[in-house]
Amino acid sequence: MVKFSVANAKIEALSNVAELQEYLTGGRKVYSFDLLSGHSCPFANECLSKAIVKDGKRSIKDGPNTQFRCFSASQEVAFPNVYNLREKNFTAVRSLKSSKEIADLIQSVIPPDLGICRIHVSGDLFNQIYFDTWIKLAIDNPGRLFYAYTKSLNYWINRKKLDLIPDNFVLTASRGGRLDHLIEKYNLRSSVVVFSVEEAQALGLEIDHSDEFAARPSMKNTNFALLIHGQQPKGSEAATAIKELKKSGTKFAYSK
Repeated sequence: MVKFSVANAKIEALSNVAELQEYLTGGRKVYSFDLLSGHSCPFANECLSKAIVKDGKRSIKDGPNTQFRCFSASQEVAFPNVYNLREKNFTAVRSLKSSKEIADLIQSVIPPDLGICRIHVSGDLFNQIYFDTWIKLAIDNPGRLFYAYTKSLNYWINRKKLDLIPDNFVLTASRGGRLDHLIEKYNLRSSVVVFSVEEAQALGLEIDHSDEFAARPSMKNTNFALLIHGQQPKGSEAATAIKELKKSGTKFAYSK
């Protein structure tokens, strides 16, 4: 059985965004549906990290080109319940052969009070069938909002070309993957992880602190930045950036 997760501190802040209130009337809430980090991210590169289990113990494994560690992979090492939920979700959806089967499974456990769904605080749209699952779920739930960051840009482009992405399915190309070259070619809205406020300013990008840029349908063509967060490898440039953010009192971290 698969399961949704309650909103973390960051995405819970969406309840304060005026544009999104229509999805949160009547006490409806924000949830996420999550998979195992790294293991479900076929095109991750600069952020590739995985929780690896050996002899019953979990540890972090970074990819060969990792520049900043995936915060959600660190969560999966630190919190057994988080790892177990995401592993069960990933195993369940991979076991099914069609978008309809997966959509039916997920639909059967959507919380009745779900108004907004972040597709993957952890994980990604790992193949075309699974990507199409969320198109179907968005179409079947027109009063709900679905949004996702993804590095699986080829699956998005395949459906964008056919004009199959519904208005309540808002996507962001997450830079730092192996398919970044497709972002400009197909004019995809994107986000980039920055190590400082100054870096975002130099790029001419606003920083999204609450996930509202990612979720708001009116911003689906607006690029933005995200501040580095999460536990980073000791001695890395990313770890140094975290220290500087802490020293300056800049908000960058969020609870699980």
